[in-house]
Amino acid sequence: MPVIRPRRLRQNAAVRALVAQTRLHPRNFVLPVFVKEGATAPVPITSMPGVVQHSLESLEAVAKECVAVGIGGLMVFGVPLEKDATGSGGTDPDGILNVALRRVRAACGDDLVLMSDLCLDEFTDHGHCGVLDEHGRVDNDATLVRYAEMAVAQARAGAHVVGPSGMMDGQVAVVRAALDGADFEDVIILAYAAKYASGFYGPFREAVQSSLEGDRSTYQQDPANLAEAIREIQLDLDEGADIVMVKPGLPYLDVIAEAAALSTVPVAAYQISGEYSMIEAAAANGWIDRKRCALEALTSIRRAGAQIILTYYALEAAEWLRT
Repeated sequence: MPVIRPRRLRQNAAVRALVAQTRLHPRNFVLPVFVKEGATAPVPITSMPGVVQHSLESLEAVAKECVAVGIGGLMVFGVPLEKDATGSGGTDPDGILNVALRRVRAACGDDLVLMSDLCLDEFTDHGHCGVLDEHGRVDNDATLVRYAEMAVAQARAGAHVVGPSGMMDGQVAVVRAALDGADFEDVIILAYAAKYASGFYGPFREAVQSSLEGDRSTYQQDPANLAEAIREIQLDLDEGADIVMVKPGLPYLDVIAEAAALSTVPVAAYQISGEYSMIEAAAANGWIDRKRCALEALTSIRRAGAQIILTYYALEAAEWLRT
């Protein structure tokens, strides 16, 4: 009997690269970016070292950089100066998010997939993802009306992809109907199909200057539940989602794997702010190798089944993969 030696396939870097089952490519990555109304220069985000709130000018520059290195897409979040109860800045053609979308689309055309966050939380003075009722609870159906308006506004501003992220029941169907009714049949819906009420969002709240008090547990998913995520994913598929996404990424690899097994459309995952900041903090203390651990985390998300990864490492990872 021959001696079975699996280590033969691990003997050097060239062999390991030849037989690697999971590969990362810059086209797998989407860079999430924040654009701040009134900013004249990038504003550092203290809890996310290396990440900034962009000015319109620096946003345009980073979008062109994404094209140059071959990144798949850009997801834009707006940070307005003023907020109100209904998040009117999200639908205002002159609101920061829609202005930013127009700038990036004019600069990059179809060379970069331009994605927009379709949610009210950055624009509401209470910080929730929807409109509140008289009891202070998120009103699902009233929120859907706002999402429909916001989807059309973002499509008009040039978004190739809209990302409804509020976890409202029926959001994908309502957004699809609104887009089709406004002659935007080609605009893609990236559904935040399984978005968990996670403790890892903390740095993101600083990035968008969130006004939230309390939490979003009544509409985002319970971290204990997998079957519920499968149900949510299937509902979004039935409503016409073009891409389904799991958020966060690394703590929910099992959910990503289930989504990949279930879905007939591409699966995305979002390596969120807390995941990024943990790697950055540990690396800054000399406890881990920053590049190695960042790529390992991204590879794990890709291995679980995500074809698209939203990550703050997108630009750096694209450069790392060239070497």
